[in-house]
Parts: sequence; structure tokens; C-alpha cells
Amino acid sequence: MNDLRRKVNDLNIRKQDLELKKGEEIRCRKVVKSEVENCFSRESLGFSSLEELYVSACNVKGSIPAEIGNLSRLILIEIGDNELTGIIPSTIGRLKDLQRLYLSYNNLEGPVPSELCHLNKLAFLSLTSNKLSGQIPACLGDLVSLRKMFLGSNMFSSSMPSTLTGLTDLLNLNLSSNSLSGPLPFDIGKWKVLISMDLSNNQFSGDIPTGVADLKDLTYFSLSNNRITGSIPKSFGDLLSLQFMDLSRNNLSGEIPESLEKLSYLEYFNVSFNRLQGEIPRGGLFGNYSIESFKGNEALCGAPQLHLPNCKVKPLKNSNAKAKLKIYVSLPIASTILMMALIFIILRSKKRKGKLTTQEELLPLGTWRQISYYELHQATDGFNGSYGSVYQGTLSDEMIFAVKVFKLELEGTSKGFDVECEVFRNTRHRNLIKIISSCSNDFDFKTLVLEFMPNGSVDKWLYSSNHSLDILQRLNIIIDVSSALEYLHHGN
Repeated sequence: MNDLRRKVNDLNIRKQDLELKKGEEIRCRKVVKSEVENCFSRESLGFSSLEELYVSACNVKGSIPAEIGNLSRLILIEIGDNELTGIIPSTIGRLKDLQRLYLSYNNLEGPVPSELCHLNKLAFLSLTSNKLSGQIPACLGDLVSLRKMFLGSNMFSSSMPSTLTGLTDLLNLNLSSNSLSGPLPFDIGKWKVLISMDLSNNQFSGDIPTGVADLKDLTYFSLSNNRITGSIPKSFGDLLSLQFMDLSRNNLSGEIPESLEKLSYLEYFNVSFNRLQGEIPRGGLFGNYSIESFKGNEALCGAPQLHLPNCKVKPLKNSNAKAKLKIYVSLPIASTILMMALIFIILRSKKRKGKLTTQEELLPLGTWRQISYYELHQATDGFNGSYGSVYQGTLSDEMIFAVKVFKLELEGTSKGFDVECEVFRNTRHRNLIKIISSCSNDFDFKTLVLEFMPNGSVDKWLYSSNHSLDILQRLNIIIDVSSALEYLHHGN
């Protein structure tokens, strides 16, 4: 028993021994290799008081025994860099105190057991460089204590679980070199303290989420070799801590934002083999990047030191200048439309100097008719339902008309009736209401019978909330009214 305890203690290496020098790794293999198999025997795993199990780089073969779940006090398991095969035992989920699980660089297969989601104290998870497959368990997003997660270089498929954005204290995330697809989570900005994110060599698609710009502590960011589309967000210029950014081998388009010139720590920058265009920024650290950072983008220009073609048209760099240009262009548009309307009216009036009206605008004399007071009284139901002094009526032959009654008690009304009759007798214009007849006596009744306009008044169409006119319709109204006024003042 004492001999077995000694063997286990030889394997219980502290956390500071994780980064072994090359000589120490070789020594580890020589000293411990013969003892590791005994450690994984059923008898040795009976030591439930073991807290740290470190057997990395010891050339261990075989599978991880299910009995490892009996070591209930384990807080650290490091058996990476070996030749382990088989699956990850689901019994590891029993280790409620486990804080660190390192199984990288083995030949483990199958899916990640969902039982790992029971490890509520887990802060470090590394399964890199195995042959693990299937979906990444969505329940890993429940491990709120997780600080570092490395799942790269496996055969994981499907999409990245959106639940992972619930790991708000995550510092490092590596899902590179898998077969993950679909869009990136839209709320990726929840990883407020993330410093490293590697999603390269997958099949992710869609645009880069704008939330990436909220990761102010991010120093390493790689999306290379995916199917990302859209443009590089201008807000990336706010990632002031960024030292490494690789967006190469995607389908990105648009220009390289000039805001990236602010990234004074960006030592590595690669956007090669995309569909980017326009001038390469010249400020900041862009003068230090080689052609390797930009090749494969046929429409990029500028940067003489990179032997790229000169840009034919230099784009506006100042956003204020762009805004001023919009103002300078848009303001004359309205005045141009009004000017064209006035020119149109003038030209049309000149054209009509010699011929003020057309034959179809004239109301033939044969259509004038005499209408008695009795007919008007019956047609308007006793002059009921008036619009001021204008009444709507319907004659026995179904003809609808409007009748304007002059209020003779007002001074000058009788003379106004005579003037209006004289004016309308000599006017013929398509934008003026036609006179059908008149009815009067010498004492107390004078009316004009007018053509009825069924669509109501212009005022209603221009200002009522129940009607809407587009700019072209309003312009046509202006032209028609102006044409009628021009006829009354000059053509008649």
C-alpha cells in the first residue's frame, strides 16, 4: 500500500510544472512511464483522497478508465500529450470539485459527454487535437466558472451553440480547425473580458457581428479560412488592445476601414484572399505590413511600397466632407424641380398665345340648357345640404350639378353676379369649372349652375390626414392651378 501511495505521489505534479522544459519532459517519460499504467489500474484509482492527477507527456496508451470518476476529491486532471484512445468517460461528470481538465493531444474519439456540464467549478477545459466529433454540447454554456475553453483541431460539426455567450467571464476561446458552420452568435459582445478568440479553419458564414467591437480587451482575433461575408466593421477601430487580427481567406467585400489606423498595437494584420477594394490605409502601422497581408484582393490599390496600382479616384476621407457634399447636392435638387415647373408653365403659356382653348375644352352651344327655379328647387331638395352657398343637385335625367346661390342681401352681390356671368361667359379652360346654365329674376334670386366636381376640394386633398399625395401629384396640381391663373390674367 505504501508503495502504491508513493507511485501516485510521484504523479501528483503541481500546476507550476505544466510548462515543462524539453529535458524535463524526457526525464518524465523515463521515470514515470513504467508507473503510469499502475496508476490507472483499478486498485490505484481507489485512492479517493487524490486531488491532482498530472500525467502529461508520459507516453500513456489505452483508454481512460471509467473508475476515474471515483476520485471524488480531484480538482485537476492533466493527462494530455499521450496516446490515449477511446471515449471521454462520462463518469468524469461526478467530480464536482474539478477545476481543470486537460485531455489535449491524444486520440480520443466520440462526442463530448454532456455529463461534463455538471462540473460547475470547472475553470479550464482543453480537449484540443483529438478526434472528437458531433456537436459541441449547448449545456457547456451553463459552466459559468469557465475561464478558458480550447476545443480546436477536432471534428466538431453543426453550429456554435448560442448558449456559449452566457460565459461572460470567458478569457480564452479556441474552436479552430473543426467543421463548424452557420452564422456567429449575434450577441458575441457579451464576452466583455475575452482576450483571445480563434475561430479559424471552419465553415462559419454570414457577416462579422458588430458586437465584436465591444470586446475592448481582445488582443488576438482570428476568423481566417471561413465563409464570412459582408464588410469589415468600421467599429473595429475601437479594439485598441488588438495585437493580432487574421481575416484572410473569406468572402469579405468593401474597403479596409481607415479607423484601423488607430490600432497602435496591431503587429499582425492579414486580410488576404478576400474581395476587398479601394485604397489601403496609409496611417498607423499599415506602413509596416507586407504584400502578404493584402494579396488575393484584386481591387485594392494605393500603398506604393506594396507595388499596387494607384487609385484612380481618391475617396473622401473626411466624413464631414461627405456630409457637406450631400448638402451641396441635395439643396439644388428641390430648387431645380421648382424651376422646371415654372419653365414648363411659361413655355405652355407661350404655346397657347395664338390658341387659348382647344375644341374639346369648349362647351358646345347646343349643350347649354334652361333650368327653371322649380327644377332647381326639386333637384336640391329645397336647397338642402349646402356647402356654404353652393348646393348639390340631381336633375330628372340623372345629371348631377352644383348650384351657386348669391346672397342678394349683401351689398354688391347683384353686381357681382353680373360680373361673374360676364367672366364665365367668355372663359374656356380645362382647369376652370364649366358653366351649365344660370337662373335669376330681377329681385331676390340669382344662381349659377356649375359642373359638379365629385372628388371634393383641392384643400381637402392637400391638407386632410385622410388623403396623401406624392411629390409628383402635388407638382401637377401646382402646374394646373398656375396654368388656370395665367389664363385668367393674360389669356382672357
